[in-house]
Amino acid sequence: MDRHEARLLRSGNPWLYALVRASRFTGPIRRVPRLGWLVTDPVIARRILNDHAHFSMGGEGGVGHLWTQLFGPEMAGLFDGSGHSRVRAAARDLFTEAAAADLVERTQGARYRRLAKDLANGETVDIALATRVLSGRLVSHLLGLDHGRDPENDADGPPLELFALGERLASLALGTAASTDLPPGKIAEAKELVAEITRAVPHAYEHAGTDTILGRCREIGMSLELTRGLATLLSVAGTETGASGTSRTVALLHDTGQMRLLLARPALLPNAVREGLRVSTPAPVIGRHVAADVTVSGRRLRSGERAVILTYRADNDAGPFDIEREYVTQTRQLWFGAGRHLCLGAAVARTQVARMLEALTESGAEWEIVGREAARGALVPTYRSLLVRSRRVPAPPSN
Repeated sequence: MDRHEARLLRSGNPWLYALVRASRFTGPIRRVPRLGWLVTDPVIARRILNDHAHFSMGGEGGVGHLWTQLFGPEMAGLFDGSGHSRVRAAARDLFTEAAAADLVERTQGARYRRLAKDLANGETVDIALATRVLSGRLVSHLLGLDHGRDPENDADGPPLELFALGERLASLALGTAASTDLPPGKIAEAKELVAEITRAVPHAYEHAGTDTILGRCREIGMSLELTRGLATLLSVAGTETGASGTSRTVALLHDTGQMRLLLARPALLPNAVREGLRVSTPAPVIGRHVAADVTVSGRRLRSGERAVILTYRADNDAGPFDIEREYVTQTRQLWFGAGRHLCLGAAVARTQVARMLEALTESGAEWEIVGREAARGALVPTYRSLLVRSRRVPAPPSN
């Protein structure tokens, strides 16, 4: 593990760091007391994620279990079954490759152009701050929470607030390794954060266009309360993971010296994006509830148990960051999940990382990291700040 990546994990989520270290001795699947079945093999992980008959997100151990405690038992339908399929079908066209490119350009394009210009002028830019603003802005626009605002001219305050609220809500899940049952105090705190995150949802639910998630929720007749739950989920997932994967990819290219290879061979950009997401794995752990007895790789998993898929380890066992690495069939896109729960925003995430790397490489100059700080107490490990500047000193103005 790269030392900077190790520091991010240790600072942001000490439990995750300890689990990654300990998993070196557990084998591909092993029952761990108080944790459940720990899975580190990508093939076994994919089998579990595709087995919807024996594994669920709604029971204890799955993220759906956390959400039902905040929004009621009806919320479980958005994670498993017909409700989940209905929402995905209604929103699928908003997440095609073409739609992702258009969304990123509309909500983030001006900021990337400004960032490239600042670097070319010799200024220092905070990549981590930029990713928080950009992720918050994109999610607000996609949901429809910024109804009536121009995303290119919007101030940084609202998207940063959305990101911070999502980060605080996600951090409440720290320490749920032994159980996803939240104590009453945490539930009360989480509901206060949800109220802040979703305060614009009722207005957006009524008025946002059908090119937004909330507009689609209204069109298919989803209740306002379920829409609030979905908006909260996407506010957390869409901001935290996007910012983490982008800033960490930038750092990995710098720390390994492979930015030079990317500058020399721009056609490697898609590889750089894929490798950055593989190594950083912004969703480092995926939980599933064992809904029915099943045998997996010779192990008998019992109903009521939990499977903890350590995607960070499953992805990183393919080797260190290497933008010349060919597509790894065993992992595929495991950092986005698998099966019917494969991240709907995968194309958006790839596009965001690609646009950031295009901005950094536009001038053809190498960049250097002149300061960095790991985020502390973050469910998704990331940088609190990542200060970058171009190594090409701009020429002095002529007299």
